[in-house]
Amino acid sequence: MAEPAVGTPVETQPGAAPPETARVPLSASLIKRALVGRPLPSAAEQHQRLGKPTGLAVFASDAISSTAYATEEILLVLVPVAGMAALDDLIPIAIIVSILLVLVCSSYIQTIHAYPNGGGSYVVSRENLGVTPSLVAAASLLVDYVLTAAVSVSAGVAAITSAFPELFDYRVEICLGFIVLMTVANLRGLKESGRLFAGPTYIYILSLTALIGIGLFRTMTGSLEPMPVNEASLEELTNNGSLLGPVTVLLLLRAFSSGAVALTGVEAISNGVPAFRKPESRNASQTLVAMGAILGTAFLGISVLAHKLQPTVSEDETLLSIMGAAVFGEGSVPYYVLQFSTFAILILAANTAFADFPRVASVVSADGFLPRQLSNRGDRLVFSNGILALGAVSAVLVVAFKGDTSALIPLYAVGVFTGFTLSQAGMVRHHLRLREPRYRLRITINVLGAIATFIVLLVVVVSKFTIGAWIPAALIPIIAVIFLRIRKHYRRVASSLRMPEDYRPVATRHTVVVLVGSVHKGTIDALTYARSLRPDQLIAVSVAMDDAAYDRIVSDWERNEIDVELRVVHSPYRDLTNPLLHLLDEIDKGEPGHLVTVVVPEFVVNHWWETALHNQSAMVLRARLRRRPNTIITSVPLQIAPA
Repeated sequence: MAEPAVGTPVETQPGAAPPETARVPLSASLIKRALVGRPLPSAAEQHQRLGKPTGLAVFASDAISSTAYATEEILLVLVPVAGMAALDDLIPIAIIVSILLVLVCSSYIQTIHAYPNGGGSYVVSRENLGVTPSLVAAASLLVDYVLTAAVSVSAGVAAITSAFPELFDYRVEICLGFIVLMTVANLRGLKESGRLFAGPTYIYILSLTALIGIGLFRTMTGSLEPMPVNEASLEELTNNGSLLGPVTVLLLLRAFSSGAVALTGVEAISNGVPAFRKPESRNASQTLVAMGAILGTAFLGISVLAHKLQPTVSEDETLLSIMGAAVFGEGSVPYYVLQFSTFAILILAANTAFADFPRVASVVSADGFLPRQLSNRGDRLVFSNGILALGAVSAVLVVAFKGDTSALIPLYAVGVFTGFTLSQAGMVRHHLRLREPRYRLRITINVLGAIATFIVLLVVVVSKFTIGAWIPAALIPIIAVIFLRIRKHYRRVASSLRMPEDYRPVATRHTVVVLVGSVHKGTIDALTYARSLRPDQLIAVSVAMDDAAYDRIVSDWERNEIDVELRVVHSPYRDLTNPLLHLLDEIDKGEPGHLVTVVVPEFVVNHWWETALHNQSAMVLRARLRRRPNTIITSVPLQIAPA
């Protein structure tokens, strides 16, 4: 078979092994393949899409997992002030949160059908509200997903430390371990991570259903009495009763905003519609309905069960653990299944962030507001750079807040409800613009949802401003400004690269400068390459730090009879780059179009650690010379023979 001509693209069959474009150290390649798996061809993208059961595990685990702590967060706000009487306010707050859930789910079902290419509130805001609101929505989504990963992992570890208190002091290290695990699992591909995590998600749903069903049945039949007050936990929360006082409207609003974290993750499916099998919109919307039904039923059920059992919330043990011990019996098999499945679903809730953060970042990146690397797919057809970025930032948050879920929750809700509000406001404009059938009903749903989520957003910011809500409130606008700066940079680069119709490069003279440290094989190879460029002038340049270095290079040059002009530049201050730059300025003398090529001989060692054993002058020189006009830097590598 004839070889293709130079410049002719080589076509490969789908599924074929990728061509080897560069030699990768065997050990690094083996480790990468063991962790991530073999590369997938682009043609396999359709086969990596998700069905509804797997899609529920991937995109709904965040929302479903919030049932593990949303009710508890309400009580942790009310109990320190109202004591055990706080349980009387629990069910009304839960009902209001559930109504809000219905409004938000209804709105996102519309979003899924209107914008089937994903992107959620960012795309809705971009198409209907303009650039600035869309960037606020994008910043809110990305902040939300970073916090989702941190909150989910820390809450999951809290479930385990409740069952095994001896692990409490190691919660940060355990959190970091699970973040690494989630990062690696998602680098392997969306479908593979979904299959891996589907089991724990459904076990949690069954365990929670059993807890609510058995618990309510036993309380109604009289076989399970309300729990006695845990005086020690109550005194700790109320500071021996010194915090007890009247329940104010502001306190109720703050409790409601804490419970509204049950809605976190509802938007995830609308962001990842393209990840579903065809018909994407239908499968995604049906998955969203299933998620909303599970979330609403479970959240209300836990709140009703808590009202009947009258548990005393504690900072040292989760509410589900307390109620699970009462319903199933402490130390029983169902109790441990509940605890481990709670731990698993909370950890896996981070998977929603790992599935959606890279996808949203890729859409924003494609619009030029984030680095373009975030829109590139990796070996396994996932946005690998986004996954790695999310893992790194969430790990920093876990360390900064010491794995404390309650400390992270106030930061969490601001981004969530900002995105909710902008998405629903954008859908109002969408319906007004298109006026589809029944658009008035849809507008009503979106208006009510936008007003409700905006009120929740204000409550979160005001009531939790001093305990952390100020951080995302300040960070989101800053990130939006950074987005604008990034786009400005890309536009400036595009403008500089744009070629006018009459563009003709001016070239009058070409000088090649070969940097010489000493005379060796690499020096001769570099000079041979420089001659092949056919320059108008060829010069070898050496920078001498002292007289001995000057005498040595001149002597070596004459002894080897090298027929190239050698210029030795003295550097009394032992600086390499500045004397070279001054010499280059003298050579071209500011002549327009004068092109200077600097050739740098460079060692290529066999192992990464050997790089540290050699002078990094070539790297420093390249960094300085790249900013010099009409200057080309090229390296001539010399491979060191293996031992």
